[in-house]
Amino acid sequence: MLGAMTTSTAAGDAAGAVRPMRADARRNYERLLAEARRAFAEHGTDASLEDVARRAGVGIGTLYRHFPNRHALMNAVFQDALASLLTRSAELASADQPCGALVEWLRALITHAGEYRGVARALMSASHDAGSALSQCSVPLREAGSRLLSRAQAAGAVREDVSITDLLQLTNAIALAAEQAPSDPELADRLLALTLRGLKARAA
Repeated sequence: MLGAMTTSTAAGDAAGAVRPMRADARRNYERLLAEARRAFAEHGTDASLEDVARRAGVGIGTLYRHFPNRHALMNAVFQDALASLLTRSAELASADQPCGALVEWLRALITHAGEYRGVARALMSASHDAGSALSQCSVPLREAGSRLLSRAQAAGAVREDVSITDLLQLTNAIALAAEQAPSDPELADRLLALTLRGLKARAA
Protein backbone atom coordinates (compact mmCIF):
# COMPACT_ATOMS: atom_id res chain seq x y z
CA MET A 1 0.00 0.00 0.00
CA LEU A 2 -2.24 5.68 0.83
CA GLY A 3 -0.72 8.68 2.31
CA ALA A 4 -2.67 8.71 5.58
CA MET A 5 0.38 7.63 7.52
CA THR A 6 2.30 10.67 6.32
CA THR A 7 -0.23 13.24 7.47
CA SER A 8 -0.52 12.22 11.09
CA THR A 9 1.42 10.25 13.65
CA ALA A 10 0.67 6.53 13.71
CA ALA A 11 -0.56 6.86 17.23
CA GLY A 12 -3.19 9.43 16.23
CA ASP A 13 -5.61 11.21 18.49
CA ALA A 14 -7.85 9.30 20.82
CA ALA A 15 -10.80 10.88 19.04
CA GLY A 16 -9.46 9.77 15.65
CA ALA A 17 -8.87 13.31 14.33
CA VAL A 18 -6.12 13.75 11.76
CA ARG A 19 -3.67 16.57 12.50
CA PRO A 20 -0.74 17.79 10.41
CA MET A 21 2.67 16.92 11.80
CA ARG A 22 4.98 19.58 13.19
CA ALA A 23 8.13 20.05 11.13
CA ASP A 24 10.34 18.26 13.68
CA ALA A 25 7.89 15.36 13.96
CA ARG A 26 7.78 15.08 10.17
CA ARG A 27 11.59 14.90 10.01
CA ASN A 28 11.66 12.19 12.67
CA TYR A 29 8.96 10.24 10.86
CA GLU A 30 10.80 10.36 7.54
CA ARG A 31 14.14 9.41 9.13
CA LEU A 32 12.53 6.47 10.91
CA LEU A 33 10.95 5.24 7.68
CA ALA A 34 14.23 5.53 5.79
CA GLU A 35 16.17 3.65 8.47
CA ALA A 36 13.44 1.02 8.75
CA ARG A 37 13.70 0.34 5.01
CA ARG A 38 17.47 -0.06 5.32
CA ALA A 39 17.20 -2.28 8.39
CA PHE A 40 14.52 -4.47 6.82
CA ALA A 41 16.59 -4.83 3.66
CA GLU A 42 19.69 -5.80 5.66
CA HIS A 43 18.18 -7.91 8.43
CA GLY A 44 14.57 -8.68 7.45
CA THR A 45 11.42 -7.44 9.12
CA ASP A 46 12.59 -8.84 12.48
CA ALA A 47 15.28 -6.15 12.59
CA SER A 48 15.75 -4.46 15.96
CA LEU A 49 13.44 -1.48 16.37
CA GLU A 50 15.85 -0.05 18.93
CA ASP A 51 18.53 -0.08 16.23
CA VAL A 52 16.16 1.60 13.77
CA ALA A 53 15.51 4.38 16.29
CA ARG A 54 19.22 4.76 17.08
CA ARG A 55 20.17 5.02 13.41
CA ALA A 56 17.42 7.60 12.90
CA GLY A 57 18.87 9.66 15.76
CA VAL A 58 15.81 9.40 18.02
CA GLY A 59 14.79 7.45 21.09
CA ILE A 60 12.69 4.30 21.01
CA GLY A 61 9.84 6.26 22.57
CA THR A 62 9.74 8.54 19.53
CA LEU A 63 9.56 5.52 17.24
CA TYR A 64 6.62 4.11 19.19
CA ARG A 65 4.81 7.45 19.13
CA HIS A 66 4.82 7.27 15.34
CA PHE A 67 4.49 3.50 15.02
CA PRO A 68 2.81 1.79 18.00
CA ASN A 69 4.13 -1.66 17.01
CA ARG A 70 6.22 -3.48 14.43
CA HIS A 71 3.29 -4.10 12.08
CA ALA A 72 2.47 -0.39 12.05
CA LEU A 73 6.04 0.36 10.97
CA MET A 74 5.93 -2.40 8.35
CA ASN A 75 2.64 -1.04 7.02
CA ALA A 76 4.20 2.41 6.55
CA VAL A 77 7.29 0.96 4.86
CA PHE A 78 5.15 -1.03 2.41
CA GLN A 79 2.95 1.87 1.24
CA ASP A 80 4.96 2.57 -1.93
CA ALA A 81 4.88 -1.09 -2.96
CA LEU A 82 1.18 -1.31 -2.14
CA ALA A 83 0.40 1.75 -4.27
CA SER A 84 2.34 0.19 -7.15
CA LEU A 85 0.43 -3.09 -6.86
CA LEU A 86 -2.91 -1.32 -6.74
CA THR A 87 -2.03 0.82 -9.75
CA ARG A 88 -0.96 -2.27 -11.68
CA SER A 89 -4.19 -4.09 -10.83
CA ALA A 90 -6.19 -1.13 -12.18
CA GLU A 91 -4.14 -1.19 -15.39
CA LEU A 92 -4.72 -4.92 -15.80
CA ALA A 93 -8.45 -4.70 -15.11
CA SER A 94 -9.19 -4.12 -18.80
CA ALA A 95 -6.57 -6.48 -20.26
CA ASP A 96 -7.64 -8.59 -23.25
CA GLN A 97 -6.57 -11.78 -21.48
CA PRO A 98 -8.15 -11.80 -17.99
CA CYS A 99 -6.32 -14.94 -16.88
CA GLY A 100 -2.99 -13.57 -18.08
CA ALA A 101 -3.70 -10.34 -16.22
CA LEU A 102 -4.38 -12.24 -13.00
CA VAL A 103 -1.18 -14.26 -13.39
CA GLU A 104 0.89 -11.13 -14.03
CA TRP A 105 -0.52 -9.49 -10.92
CA LEU A 106 0.08 -12.55 -8.77
CA ARG A 107 3.68 -12.64 -9.96
CA ALA A 108 4.08 -8.97 -8.98
CA LEU A 109 2.57 -9.77 -5.60
CA ILE A 110 5.10 -12.56 -5.02
CA THR A 111 7.92 -10.19 -5.95
CA HIS A 112 6.65 -7.65 -3.43
CA ALA A 113 6.27 -10.25 -0.68
CA GLY A 114 9.87 -11.32 -1.27
CA GLU A 115 11.29 -7.80 -1.13
CA TYR A 116 12.12 -8.03 2.58
CA ARG A 117 12.75 -11.25 4.49
CA GLY A 118 9.79 -11.90 6.78
CA VAL A 119 7.16 -10.00 4.77
CA ALA A 120 5.41 -13.12 3.47
CA ARG A 121 5.11 -14.63 6.95
CA ALA A 122 3.81 -11.36 8.39
CA LEU A 123 1.21 -10.95 5.64
CA MET A 124 0.01 -14.52 6.13
CA SER A 125 -0.39 -13.86 9.83
CA ALA A 126 -2.15 -10.52 9.27
CA SER A 127 -4.69 -12.13 6.96
CA HIS A 128 -6.19 -13.80 10.06
CA ASP A 129 -6.03 -10.69 12.25
CA ALA A 130 -8.31 -7.82 11.26
CA GLY A 131 -6.82 -5.74 14.09
CA SER A 132 -3.29 -5.88 12.68
CA ALA A 133 -1.93 -2.70 11.14
CA LEU A 134 -0.90 -4.84 8.18
CA SER A 135 -4.57 -5.38 7.38
CA GLN A 136 -4.31 -1.88 5.86
CA CYS A 137 -2.19 -3.62 3.23
CA SER A 138 -4.04 -6.93 2.92
CA VAL A 139 -7.57 -5.51 2.60
CA PRO A 140 -6.96 -3.32 -0.50
CA LEU A 141 -4.86 -6.09 -2.05
CA ARG A 142 -7.71 -8.55 -1.53
CA GLU A 143 -10.17 -6.15 -3.14
CA ALA A 144 -7.87 -5.51 -6.12
CA GLY A 145 -7.16 -9.20 -6.60
CA SER A 146 -10.85 -10.08 -6.35
CA ARG A 147 -11.64 -7.92 -9.35
CA LEU A 148 -8.97 -9.60 -11.48
CA LEU A 149 -10.02 -13.05 -10.30
CA SER A 150 -13.69 -12.37 -11.06
CA ARG A 151 -12.81 -11.35 -14.63
CA ALA A 152 -10.79 -14.51 -15.14
CA GLN A 153 -13.62 -16.63 -13.76
CA ALA A 154 -16.21 -14.85 -15.90
CA ALA A 155 -14.04 -15.63 -18.93
CA GLY A 156 -14.13 -19.30 -18.01
CA ALA A 157 -10.38 -19.46 -17.46
CA VAL A 158 -10.32 -20.03 -13.70
CA ARG A 159 -12.41 -22.39 -11.59
CA GLU A 160 -15.41 -20.84 -9.86
CA ASP A 161 -14.49 -22.31 -6.48
CA VAL A 162 -11.18 -20.42 -6.31
CA SER A 163 -11.21 -17.53 -3.80
CA ILE A 164 -8.94 -14.53 -3.58
CA THR A 165 -8.17 -15.44 0.03
CA ASP A 166 -6.79 -18.78 -1.15
CA LEU A 167 -4.75 -17.09 -3.87
CA LEU A 168 -3.21 -14.56 -1.50
CA GLN A 169 -2.27 -17.30 0.94
CA LEU A 170 -0.74 -19.32 -1.90
CA THR A 171 1.29 -16.37 -3.20
CA ASN A 172 2.58 -15.63 0.29
CA ALA A 173 3.47 -19.30 0.74
CA ILE A 174 5.35 -19.26 -2.57
CA ALA A 175 7.22 -16.10 -1.54
CA LEU A 176 8.07 -17.70 1.81
CA ALA A 177 9.36 -20.85 0.09
CA ALA A 178 11.49 -18.76 -2.27
CA GLU A 179 12.83 -16.79 0.68
CA GLN A 180 14.09 -20.04 2.19
CA ALA A 181 15.85 -21.06 -1.04
CA PRO A 182 17.84 -17.98 -2.19
CA SER A 183 20.11 -20.18 -4.31
CA ASP A 184 17.16 -21.12 -6.57
CA PRO A 185 15.92 -17.87 -8.18
CA GLU A 186 13.49 -19.76 -10.44
CA LEU A 187 11.66 -21.48 -7.59
CA ALA A 188 8.87 -18.89 -7.26
CA ASP A 189 8.00 -19.08 -10.96
CA ARG A 190 7.96 -22.88 -10.91
CA LEU A 191 5.70 -22.98 -7.86
CA LEU A 192 3.39 -20.36 -9.35
CA ALA A 193 3.16 -22.39 -12.58
CA LEU A 194 2.22 -25.50 -10.58
CA THR A 195 -0.39 -23.50 -8.68
CA LEU A 196 -1.92 -22.15 -11.87
CA ARG A 197 -2.48 -25.64 -13.22
CA GLY A 198 -4.80 -26.28 -10.32
CA LEU A 199 -6.67 -23.01 -10.87
CA LYS A 200 -7.67 -23.59 -14.48
CA ALA A 201 -11.31 -24.39 -15.23
CA ARG A 202 -11.92 -27.84 -16.61
CA ALA A 203 -13.18 -28.07 -20.18
CA ALA A 204 -16.88 -28.89 -20.42
